Amino acid sequence: MDEQARRRRPASAQHGQRVGRPTTLESGGPSLAVILSLVRAGALTRLDIERKSELGRAAVADRLATLKRLGLTEEGELGRPQGGRAPRHVRLRANAGAVLVAQVDRMSLAVGLANLAGNLIVEHHEAADLALGPEPILDRLTALFYWLLDERGGKEAAWATAVALPEAALVDANDGDTFGIATLDILRAWRAFDFAAELSLRFGAPAFVRGNTQMMTLGEMKAGAGLGVENLVCVRIDRSLSAGVVSGGRLHPGAHGLAGLVGHAPTGEAGDVLCHCGAKGCLDAVASAEAVERAALLAATDGRSRYLADVMARHGDVTANDVGHGAQLGDAFCAELLSRSGRLIGESLAPIVNLLNPAVVVLAGALAHSGEILLAAVREAIYRRSHALATRDLRIVRSQLAGSAELVGAASHATEQVFASARGWAALGSPRREPAFLSFLAAAKTKRGRSSVVELSPTKPL
Repeated sequence: MDEQARRRRPASAQHGQRVGRPTTLESGGPSLAVILSLVRAGALTRLDIERKSELGRAAVADRLATLKRLGLTEEGELGRPQGGRAPRHVRLRANAGAVLVAQVDRMSLAVGLANLAGNLIVEHHEAADLALGPEPILDRLTALFYWLLDERGGKEAAWATAVALPEAALVDANDGDTFGIATLDILRAWRAFDFAAELSLRFGAPAFVRGNTQMMTLGEMKAGAGLGVENLVCVRIDRSLSAGVVSGGRLHPGAHGLAGLVGHAPTGEAGDVLCHCGAKGCLDAVASAEAVERAALLAATDGRSRYLADVMARHGDVTANDVGHGAQLGDAFCAELLSRSGRLIGESLAPIVNLLNPAVVVLAGALAHSGEILLAAVREAIYRRSHALATRDLRIVRSQLAGSAELVGAASHATEQVFASARGWAALGSPRREPAFLSFLAAAKTKRGRSSVVELSPTKPL
């Protein structure tokens, strides 16, 4: 080629760059994300996608072909004919990747695996001790996650991980005792440990961490008692009491992620027991599972409950579950104790019902499932203390998901977050390849002071 012809060529061609119209993978990220979002919301025909996306027929056909080639969508069943051949639906390929979820509590942990639709496929529960610290717990979760991925393509199949932790492990809420950790140094280690970054480094996928109560609330909203409800309050009755608030279909976490600390609401009850926040008369101090166990232990030793005394003699201890069983068997003290706790909880929730006007109040935790006595007392107190208009259509029910709620909520949260950022990775086929996430991984490696991802041996834990 002579010098004159070379000068007439575009500069991009002179440097070996491709010229001409860019491909979909180079320029179609936003429109790919729009169509992927529409398909994820529900199986649609091509005509439906054209109408909702406001893209032309050729553009929709091109984007759908690209998404199918990337393995993100697939053809579904035939739709209803509209004057010609029956159109075929397009749907999300839910098995294109997996979402790893976990829930860590004071004395137990649970793991699960969900598909890209956020549906939980398998789950596993076992005992654990948070006093061991965050790194042993993370190592155990890692081993369990490898076990779940063993027959599903290995680590590369993981698109995201999500973990629900006790709120006290995430922020300084002055609730160390409810967390069950006696050593302050261990509690500080939990709060200083970056669970999300460590999970991302181990599995090469985005990771998300939230409190147990908020994950539980998301789970009830997705597949439990709050399904189809846009205004919801979900109350966790455990060793402390906390609540998750959903307004307008969106979870309200609060400025510091601490929305829903109902356990520190004053009750006006007299007593010498200090709440973990240092005050007296808080709901946690008089109506939580810990307070119920404390009262039951006294009744077992001073003879006020023959049933609890027998349990104490056999096992050396009494629990909130024992109180529930005693109430079901007709023990008067156990029934009165649960009724009192339910009344105090309901009176503390009544102002929240007046303020937020939820459609459903969901009660979760061991005490909530102890029988009808506590549930009836909560209902009576809320209806008595709340405005009639606020309770006109209010439903107060127990959790339908029990120990799986946090896992379901974690799967829902992770999939929502991953697909919310689809503009950055849709053209690449996986959030693992998103440039912003890869930059985060590089920064996390540098911060941790290592040059490569540290991986545990994928041994089976069971």
